[in-house]
Amino acid sequence: MSRPTSTPDSHALDARVVVARPGHRTDVRLRADAGDVVAVIGPNGAGKTTVLSALAGLVGLDDGCVRVHDQDWTHRPVPERDLGVVFSGQQLFPHLDAAANVAFGLRSRGVRRRDAAATAHAWLERFGVADLADRRPHELSAGQAQRVAIARALAPRPAVLLLDEPLTALDVRVATALRIELAAHLTAYDGVCVLVTHDALDALTLATRVLVLDGGRVVQEGSPTEVSRHPQTAHVARLVGLNVLRGEGTGDRLVLPGGTELVAVETPRGPSLASFPPAAVALHHDEPAGSMRNRWPVEVRSLAPHGGALRVQLTLAGEEQDLIADVTPLSATDLGLVPGRRVWAALKATEVTTYAAG
Repeated sequence: MSRPTSTPDSHALDARVVVARPGHRTDVRLRADAGDVVAVIGPNGAGKTTVLSALAGLVGLDDGCVRVHDQDWTHRPVPERDLGVVFSGQQLFPHLDAAANVAFGLRSRGVRRRDAAATAHAWLERFGVADLADRRPHELSAGQAQRVAIARALAPRPAVLLLDEPLTALDVRVATALRIELAAHLTAYDGVCVLVTHDALDALTLATRVLVLDGGRVVQEGSPTEVSRHPQTAHVARLVGLNVLRGEGTGDRLVLPGGTELVAVETPRGPSLASFPPAAVALHHDEPAGSMRNRWPVEVRSLAPHGGALRVQLTLAGEEQDLIADVTPLSATDLGLVPGRRVWAALKATEVTTYAAG
């Protein structure tokens, strides 16, 4: 299906989504070029689903606009938007078999039955489920159904593809395989893809750009590498597996709001952030001696398995910001780590990366 071409100074997708609800306001600007995959991440309630629903036309705007290839979609009805949508729960048409599900979007755009069927079969072949063409959704596994759902969304080659947690409902093995397949298809897709996800792997492996939302606004934007290396929020830091502390940089240390000092090799002056991996945080019964310049009393908040280690959430005395540390099960036993236990955390200055706060 042909579509208008954006002018050199415009974007394939240019939207400002403003939606006001009692106690919450979403105000997000999103611009993307053809071929971009924009991952939208953030904590629950940040406004991710609102943005996706507004782009789809399922939620009306209180202000702003949605433009696609210089066409105004702001008040365009959902059926008239050149969209493909994939939800976490597949939401295939239960009365249609896999082939008819994939052909549905093509048929609704006026493609002849025979041509739509041929295209649908080709897409099922691409996703390795062509042998399931005559099965109804209830006869498919979760992974198979999601492959059909993605094929259905991509088959008409829509101008905009919206993916709402597409891998969330799948087990880890199936999600990993489908993530690889989806990445290959998105590379060849010439429209704009907007992906809402809670999974750092989705954002890091599928996206060309990441938009971080918090409190209904954009708090960070950049490439997956930029966002993962220099997270500006605790939510992103947790997603990518880092500690991030916010404070005031003085040149060689970061002073946290409660007065705790974190020594680094070098820090920017002014509002700054410090990041370091959980494995760099060592826990001790008593205040440790030696070369580690960062030593703080902490209290254990929780413990949870994390791979072959235990991830320990810690409260810094006098601070509202938490730490996480990864320790072996043996160390956890030796230290008697349980919620409420008070221990000491230590961190080498050389393990800390600092950067200016956004």
